[in-house]
Amino acid sequence: MTQIPDIPRSVDMTTQDYAYFRLRNAIMVGALRPNTALTFRGLAEQLGLSPTPIREAVRRLSSEHALEVLENRRLRVPEMTPGRFEELAQLRLVLETHAATRAFAYLSDVTIDTMARLDAQMDGAVRNRDLDALTRMNHDFHRLLYCLNPHQTVMPLIESIWLQLGPFQRRVIEDVDRTYVIDRHKEMLDAMRRRDLPGLCAAIERDIEDGSIRSGRQMLHGTTG
Repeated sequence: MTQIPDIPRSVDMTTQDYAYFRLRNAIMVGALRPNTALTFRGLAEQLGLSPTPIREAVRRLSSEHALEVLENRRLRVPEMTPGRFEELAQLRLVLETHAATRAFAYLSDVTIDTMARLDAQMDGAVRNRDLDALTRMNHDFHRLLYCLNPHQTVMPLIESIWLQLGPFQRRVIEDVDRTYVIDRHKEMLDAMRRRDLPGLCAAIERDIEDGSIRSGRQMLHGTTG
């Protein structure tokens, strides 16, 4: 079975929450590839837990379309199809530019500096080919911006899309030298420093297009270049 990355566990985290968040993280960072077959017993053994919290975690993840429960209590990470990919990718574009627009009024130099430091750490993850860390920090980078809006309710929707794209997205970024030819995060940072909202939204769209959509389409349709 594919190794499921561990996550920090706070003293007040319940066993059910630990099972859920650990499996959710594995799916979101792409540690579990599309079409991976799983079993309740195998998950319980690898996480060192009883079947009960595993069943609850699987129930929650299946309701989020991140896992499929098949006959005979078998589990599977959903396969990506062209139609599903286009739906998720277009939702990313709409929701993330919406989130950035709503957060823009709350932007500060302190936040921009924090995001710049995180982007520098991502550069190190690219050099080290640490794709788990790269994915987590990419999510953190975008989340920092979108959550500036104190009234936001969009992050659960965005994270649901990240979760459903995670296993396939990991395959897309495995050729990291081709995926990260241009650092669109630096374009986002430049636009934020100028307080240029149209420029920021355009950079987010290019980031999603370069980091996911173009290569994803090529992979799904068996083309290159």
